[in-house]
This record gives sequence, structure tokens and C-alpha cells, in this order.
Amino acid sequence: MTPPHRTPGPGTDQDNPEDRLRRFTTIWSRAIYPATAMSMTRPEFETYLAPLAQELADALHARPFDPAPAAGVGTALITANCTDPDVLSRTLGVIDSYLVLYRGTEDLTAEDARARCARLQHSLAAGFAQALRERTLCEQEAIARSALRARSAAEEALHATEARFRAVFEGAAIGISIADLDGNVLEVNDTLTKMFGGLEHHVLSRNVRDWVHPEDVSHVWRLYDELVRGEREHYRVEKAYYRNDGTVLWTNLTVSLLRDADGAPQYQLALMEDTTERRLLNLRLRYEATHDALTGLPNRSLFSERLEKTLSAGDDSRFGLCYLDLDGFKAINDSLGHSAGDRLLVEVADRLQSCATAPGEMVARLGGDEFVALITGPATQSGVTELASRILGALSTPVTVDGRDFTVRGSIGIVEGRAADRSAAEVLRSADITMYRAKAAGGNRYELADAEADARAITRHGLTTALPAALERGEFFIEYQPLVHLDDGSVHGAEALVRWCHPQHGVLGPDRFIPLAEHTGLIVPLGRWVLEQSVRQAMAWHEQLSGGSGGAGGAGGAAGPLRINVNLSPTQLHHPGLVGDTVEVLDRVGLPPGSLCLEVTESALIGADEDLLKPLRQLSEMGVDIALDDFGTGYSNLANLRRLPVSVLKLDRSFTQGMQRHPADPVDLKIVEGIVSLAHSLELAVTVEGVETGAQAEQLRRLGCDTAQGWYYARPGPPERLHALSLADAGPSL
Repeated sequence: MTPPHRTPGPGTDQDNPEDRLRRFTTIWSRAIYPATAMSMTRPEFETYLAPLAQELADALHARPFDPAPAAGVGTALITANCTDPDVLSRTLGVIDSYLVLYRGTEDLTAEDARARCARLQHSLAAGFAQALRERTLCEQEAIARSALRARSAAEEALHATEARFRAVFEGAAIGISIADLDGNVLEVNDTLTKMFGGLEHHVLSRNVRDWVHPEDVSHVWRLYDELVRGEREHYRVEKAYYRNDGTVLWTNLTVSLLRDADGAPQYQLALMEDTTERRLLNLRLRYEATHDALTGLPNRSLFSERLEKTLSAGDDSRFGLCYLDLDGFKAINDSLGHSAGDRLLVEVADRLQSCATAPGEMVARLGGDEFVALITGPATQSGVTELASRILGALSTPVTVDGRDFTVRGSIGIVEGRAADRSAAEVLRSADITMYRAKAAGGNRYELADAEADARAITRHGLTTALPAALERGEFFIEYQPLVHLDDGSVHGAEALVRWCHPQHGVLGPDRFIPLAEHTGLIVPLGRWVLEQSVRQAMAWHEQLSGGSGGAGGAGGAAGPLRINVNLSPTQLHHPGLVGDTVEVLDRVGLPPGSLCLEVTESALIGADEDLLKPLRQLSEMGVDIALDDFGTGYSNLANLRRLPVSVLKLDRSFTQGMQRHPADPVDLKIVEGIVSLAHSLELAVTVEGVETGAQAEQLRRLGCDTAQGWYYARPGPPERLHALSLADAGPSL
């Protein structure tokens, strides 16, 4: 026989029934506690509800079923002062949603559980309504009796006694006191007495003016004087009081003026709400929101507030800021884990705090391993560098983490100046930029902010962020510098040099943006674009030369068609698509591989392994020339030339600079002569950069160099100028 459908429980089969009932009780208490008016805390209230929840659970599974216990639960809610109608509606909602869910999985079908649950709800509602009705009747009767007594007392008492009705404030949840116009406290209720420590005579023996507190706002006592003079009827302020034990009581204070039958001021009535716990909670929340949870230092939010306040001070005030970033902290995190890194940060924070203890000094953690120290005062120019030195000195002592000693190093950027000169964002940006300058200089040092360096860094950042869109918008273009045969002056080819036509900065050379493209990874798509444009231009030259006149054809000379030289960056060398992209471009355009030369800097190939050399070997084997650019600057072993797949050495321009003097530097001549002899013995062609005079060109020709480029022949320019050069006009073309 198919077993009856059971209501699924909220957890696994191993859930403990007591745990499920406890969770039901928690849900119930959270639902109705906000609608209650009682002195119990929520945990106390949850404890009160626990047996009631057990009664509901037992009644749900009772055999035979009897909903009567639920009525007692409703009565118990009224007994606990849960008289708000929302209590009933929320209780019924909780029972409907969760009682079966947490207690209906054992021996009831879903239909039986829901039916029993509905009857329990009806019974609880009836018990709640009946108890509320009886309570209301009792309260009405008590009120009627109180009114009768009040009327009797009013008929017998004097007018002054009527102003001090004990029935008004006895049993009130807030503190109430009555004082005369001189400030002498005449009457207090029990709540106010308890607020001040529980001893009535300590309150009644005081004068209102005795309760001055240092944190009173400036207008509190002005409002009080206006009230006792009859110039205002009431005022409301937040005010602190000292208790007899020295502790502070914070209140929301409302003071009203009581007048006699003729309207003349007679008494003052004070209503006090104890807000001490609420204020302490707010202070705690404020502390947690403005302090770093790990180190306890002020966080970025609090530091920003302090910095804004400092910078908004008068024109004569000065400030100094140290922006610290730990050197190599990531390596510690990666090797020992974040727990060890956190302990290291706590130790660093303690040391930084010990360095900034003077008035006007503050240390904060901005996040990660970044800290800042702020000082104010007239001597910040010398004080901020002294503070930076103290910080570096404090960090120099090794930190022990997990039994291992670590030497902590830091880079500090310093900004100092008049407070009114710049905004907080500008100060932090300058400090951050300066800190990275210190880090780039080797770290474990501080650097002073420099406006020109900041401007350069900001420009670099702007260029970095603009690079991707610039490529999409077609802001890059290529200029070509001729490569000339030294023996006959014929045009051998050209080197492609990319330029950026920036909308604000004008035309930028590759030294301004290629390093940025390397850093961001954009060098790969940019390099692919340069390769394709250069190959297309070389193909156009080939077509022009093959279809033009004899004079134009002579531009190629005996060396054959013009070659195009394209630079490769280190990042492109490591890119897996280098060979495939190059082959695809050559095939699509139709340029022979022998008409392409890829230039790689010597420094990029120092110590290169076979994995790095493999794509260059593949390109070389298919006919593409590989040139070793800037040769002579990388201090590479000349013997390594045999293992590199290169066919051209490009001597760095530093060698030609030594030939500008008269006579030429004999050392440079010997070096060039030796390099040329070695290159030719290895069947490598030699190209020289930076040729600026005819004397240099002639000297290099006599030394055996094969080709040259430089301003002596032509500056980089549009492709049309290269086509215009011919064998008969291969002299200087500036």
C-alpha cells in the first residue's frame, strides 16, 4: 500500500526535534517582538515563548486532537503584555508558515497537519481575544476607579497639589520631575530615580543648575533661562548628566513650563528618556564604521574626514602626509597565507602608531598593505620627513611570524604644504603617485611630491586609459624611415615606426605609449595592427616598383624589392599567436616572407630559452628575417649569437654618437670593427642606427657595415617619401 504523503521538514532526517522547535521559537519571537510593549529583552522573550511553542507542538500531534491548549497560548501572550493586534496576526502567520514545517513531519499527513494547524490558529485567536477583552475591562475599571479617586482628591486638594498629580507620572516608563522656577527639584518619579542611581534623596536634594555637563550644547542653558522667564513654553534637547557614581547618563530631555490659573509661570516639568544604551550602541557602530577591523587603526572613511577637516582650516595652517605601501607584502601572503599576512599587518600598525604619538599626528590604514600618517602644525616641513624616517626605522626591525623573521620594507610618498592649496583627493593622488616613485626607485625609502612628476604620472594614466579607444578610433598611424645600402646609397627598405595622433597631446612617439601598451597588454593587438599596415604598405611599394618606370625601379637597386622592418616587443614574443598572426597577414596580403624583417631588442633575448626562441626559429625558417635591435646595450655573450635565429645585427646609436667627434673615438671604431667582423663571420648583416652626418656614413662604410638609417638620409615620414627616393637621389633628404 502507498504510504501517506508526509510534510517535508526544514532540514535533514537527522535534525533534532528540540533544535527544530528552538528554531520555530526564534522565528516566532523575532516576528512579534517589535510589536510588544514589555521590559523583557528579545532573548528573555524567546525563553518565555519556548514552553508556549512546546504546547503548540504537543497539541499538533496530540491523539485525540484537542485545540484547547492553543487558547491558553493566546492568553499567555496577553499576560506578557503582547496586546498589539499585530502580535496576533504575526503569531498566526508564523504558525501557518512554520509550525507544520518544523513539527509536522513525524506522524501526520500534510492534509491532517494543515487542518490541525488551522484549528490551533482559531483556538489561539479566540483565547487571545478573550484575554484581551478581560484585560481591557479590567483596565477600564481601574481607570474609572482612578478617575473617581482623582476627582475626589481634586475636590479636597489645593491648586498647588493639583499641579503635582502623582497619578500623572507614577509608573511612567520615562523619568518625570517637577521643579520650581529657581531650579529646585520638588518631585520625581521612580523611573527617574532609578535612572540617577536609585536613591531619591540624591535627586531631590539637587538644583537643576547643578547638572551641568561638559558636553552640554551651548544653547541648553539659554533655552532654560528663556523658559523660566516665561518667554517659551517648552524646549527639547539631548543632554548628559553625571550620576553620583561618576558614570554618565544620556537623555532626551523635554522641559515644559507649567503656569498657574492666572497664566503666570509656576513650575517646570521635565520628561527624561534614557538614551545611554542607544548612544553607546551608536558610538560602537560609529567606531566599527570608522576603524579598521584588523588593526584597530582609523580606516579610510575616518581618515578622509580628518583630512578634509585639516584642509579646510585657515590659510596659515600646514599639513604633512606620508603614504606608505609595504614592499613585497604579496609574496608573504602568497607564501605563508593571509593569516600570517594579517599578523604582520597588525605588527606594522602597532609600530606605526608608536611613531605618531604627538598632538596633531594620526595613523590610518587605507586597506591592504597601504597606510597613511598625517601631521598638522607649523613645523610640518621638517616634521613630515622626520616622521617618514621614524616609520622606516620602526619597520627595519624584523617581524616574527610563525617562528620566522621577516624584514619589512616600505615605500613612502610625502606631500606637504598649505592646507588651503588643494583638495583631499588631490593630496591623496599626489601621495600615491609619489609613493610609486619611491617604489620604482628601489623601495625602502621616501620621496617628496613633485608637481611635474605628478603631472607626468597623471598624463601616463590618461594615456593608458585612452589606449584601447584610440586603437578603435584609428588614432594610430605609421611613419617609415629608410634603410640605405652604405656601399651604393640605394634604398634597401624601411623601418615602420608607429605614432599616436592624440586628440589633446598631439602626435606622440612610441616612447610615450609603447611601455604603457606593454603594461596593459594592448601591445598585442596594437602590434598586430602595425604588422598588417606595414605589410600592406610594403606590398604597395612592390606593386609600384614593379609597374613603374626604370627610375623608380632603381630604388630597389641590386638588393631586390624593398623590405619592411617591424619591431616586436617582449610581450609579443611570448604571445602564442605570434607565428600564426604573422603567417596569416603575409598570406592574406601576398607579401613574400623575405620582404619582412622583425626587429627584437637584444635585452629581450638575453638568457632566452628554447621555448622563447622557437617561434623566432619558425619565422626564420619560413624566410622572415630576424634583426637583433639595439645590439651592444644588453651585455650579452657574443658567443650566444650562434644560437639565436637572427640574420641582422642593428648596432645601437650610441656607437655612431662617438663618431661625431673629430677625430672619431678610436675605441668605438675598434668595437664597431670587431662587431662587424664577427657578424660577417657568422653570415649576419650589420645595420647602424642614428647616422646624422656624411662623415659618419663614410666611416661606417669603411668599417664594413651593410646598411644604415638616420636623419642624414631621411627623418621618419609618410610612405610616399620613401617611394620618391631613388638610386640617383639617395643622398641627404631632410
